[in-house]
Order: sequence, then structure tokens, then C-alpha cells
Amino acid sequence: MSGGAWTVLAVAGVTAAYALGSRRLATTPVSSAIVFTGCGVLLGPAVLDVVGGDDAAPITALLEAALTLVLFTDAMAVRRRDLTRGGFLPRRLLGIGLLLSIGAGWLLAWPLLPGLTVWELALVGVILAPTDAALGKSALSDRRVPPLVRQGLNVESGLNDGMVLPFFVVFLAAVPGTTYAAEGIGGTFWRSLLLSTAIGLLAGDLAGRLLQAARARGWITREWRHVYVLAVAALSYELAVVVDGSGFIAAWVAGFAFGHALRALPVSPPGAPAPGPDEGRDTTPELAEDLGGLLASIALFLFGAVLLGPALQHLTWQIVLYALLSLTVVRLVPVALSLLGSGLRPPTVLYIGWFGPRGLASVVLGLLVAEEHVAGTTTIGRVVAVTVGLSVLLHGATAPALAGAYGAWYRRALAASGGDLKESADVPEARSRRRLGGSDTPAT
Repeated sequence: MSGGAWTVLAVAGVTAAYALGSRRLATTPVSSAIVFTGCGVLLGPAVLDVVGGDDAAPITALLEAALTLVLFTDAMAVRRRDLTRGGFLPRRLLGIGLLLSIGAGWLLAWPLLPGLTVWELALVGVILAPTDAALGKSALSDRRVPPLVRQGLNVESGLNDGMVLPFFVVFLAAVPGTTYAAEGIGGTFWRSLLLSTAIGLLAGDLAGRLLQAARARGWITREWRHVYVLAVAALSYELAVVVDGSGFIAAWVAGFAFGHALRALPVSPPGAPAPGPDEGRDTTPELAEDLGGLLASIALFLFGAVLLGPALQHLTWQIVLYALLSLTVVRLVPVALSLLGSGLRPPTVLYIGWFGPRGLASVVLGLLVAEEHVAGTTTIGRVVAVTVGLSVLLHGATAPALAGAYGAWYRRALAASGGDLKESADVPEARSRRRLGGSDTPAT
């Protein structure tokens, strides 16, 4: 049997096995990310050598597809009210905390990762700045955690992976020898930022308008609405790629425009027939979200096999120390600084600071750097792999217990304050981003 067939068999087997126990595992410290990443390491070249890593092209394509869907659906789910009513938290985390995290990651890499150039060090900071809510799902879904905190972390994780992309392409253009460097920072700014953004806005808005028009006339079924979202995400990505722009930026921006068009335009214009019985709750993005979650979990399996397993065989104390600092100091200090004067209590700041797991976006951006074959590729790849691997383990394992402990503190603090607690601010509940890993953890 060929290596590719064994890889497909391993991925299918792990996915089926996890699916059978997904509800039972959802309320335990064993998250889906731990299962898929751990199985990847076990079945990869570093241990059993069942899953081979000789051909990276299919793996890179799958990772890019997963990130495209996640970027599109996360942006699609964000509403303006998420950043207005109760939105001080994500605004501070994104507007201040994210920039400070990039800077802190850049500066701390300087003494710990010798041999990298200044722009390669900057890339490390950018790659490990975005968070991935799926790796600490219980921290965001546990109803004992106040809505303000859950919503703030949810919006932050949905936006920061897209927000780091401009920094990523500009820093990559500053590294000699990369494809972006050939066009220079000016050309990269034009194609990857301005042109890709324009393409995303036009594609997303037009696609949303066309969908609403088709729904109003009864031309499209529920099933094909779901498929339509996948097509729009792929189209927006590829339209930017054919003009040598950034497909990820285009897909992220298209998600905003598409979601806005769906919410802004009525399904039934005046005088049109009433919508059918399947038009009650809008389920349009569900297939794309579920598929994105599945691809992200498979991506973590391949990450464990191809990247993390080999990286664990070449550990240095500098890489381990940087990974630990990236998950603690680089996250906690910027969060604390960004929330100064917000009125949030120290336990809340610590909870928000701790749950900044690194995941899919960091893996994909790290692979994109590896494809450029710059001098520091090996070091950057190992740092990203170890950091994400530690995040999968630490954030996944601690999420249920810390969510319960923080929820208990919140109840006591709310009672002691007579209901006058900043954390108790009323915020609208956004539709949760759907990922593999089970349903929301119920309050107890």
C-alpha cells in the first residue's frame, strides 16, 4: 500500500474514532485538538512512521483550504454590534493587545533565537500572535463564564488571524530571497493589501447580494445555500491569487462583506411572496463552518505528524523557553496593558490572558515561510511547531477546569458586588463559531 493510502486511512480512522466519542470527550480535558495532534505525532515519522511527510504539497493545500474557510466564516459571523455594544474588550485586545504581542514576540526572539535576521525575528512574532479559539473551546463556550468575556475572546480570535496578515506579507517582503521580496514592499503593499482587499470587498458584497436576490425569488434551496458559501470563499481566495495578491486577505475581507450583505439586505422585498418554511433560522454558513472545523482538525493531525513530531527530535532549550514565553509573557503582559482602566477584575484579566491559544493560522503562516526557503526556515518552523504543540496541550487540558473555577469566582464576585460588576455588562450573544469538539459545556 502506498504512503498516501496509509495517510488517508490514518486520517479517516482517527476522525471516525473521535466522532464516536466526541460528546463524551467534549466535557473532559481531552480536546479534539489534543486527540488529533497526539495521534499525528504517534503515527508520524517520529514514532510509528505510518504517515509519511515526503510530499508537503497536499498537506500545504489542505492547511490553506482550512485557513481560508476559517477566515471567511469567522469574518462572516462578526457583526458591527460585536464591536460596539460591549465591544470595548475585543477593541482593546485587537487594537492594543495584538500590536503589543507582535512587538513582544519580536523582541523576545532576539536573544533566544540567534542566527535569524531582524525581519525573520519579526516574522516569528507575527506568526505566533493570532489566537485560535478552537484549541480552548470550553473556555469560550462554558455558560458559567460571563457573556462579556466569552464574546470578547470569540470576536478576538475571529479577527486577529486576519489582522496579522498585512504585517506578515510586509515583513516577508523585507526578507531577501522571498517571492514577496522580488516585488518589494511597495509592490507587496499594492497587490497583497490594497488589491486583495478590493477584490474581497467586491466579491463578498456581490455574492451576498446575489444570494439574497435568489432567496427572495425562491430560486435557491437550503442545501445549495450551504454550498454557495464554500464557492464564494474559494472564489474570493483564487481571484486574489490570479493577480498575485493574498488569497487569505481577500477571503477574510470577503467574509465581512458577504455577512454584511446578508444581514443588510432583506430576503423578501416588498410585494414578494413570503419565504418558505426553511427560511426561519439562517443556516447558510453551517456547512462551511463544519467543513472548516473538520479540515482544521485534520490539519492538526498532519501538523503533529509532519511538523511537531520531527521538531520534538531537535529541541533546544532556547526553542522551549521561547515557546513558553510566547504562551505566557507575550500574551499576558500585552493583555494586561491593553485592559488597564477597563474596570475588569484581575481574575478576568488573567483568564483572558491565559486563553490565547495558538493554532491553525500560526501553522499555515509558518508553512508559507518554509516554502520560501529562507535561511531561518528550519528554526522558524521548529519554534512554531513547539509553540503550537504546547498550546494544544496546555490550553486544551486546562480549559474545562479553569472555566469552571473562573465561573465560580464570577458568581461569588457578582453576589458580593450586588450586581455592579463590569464583567456582568449585557452584551449580545453572537452565534458561536462551529468547530469539531462537541457542544457547549453546560452550566452546573
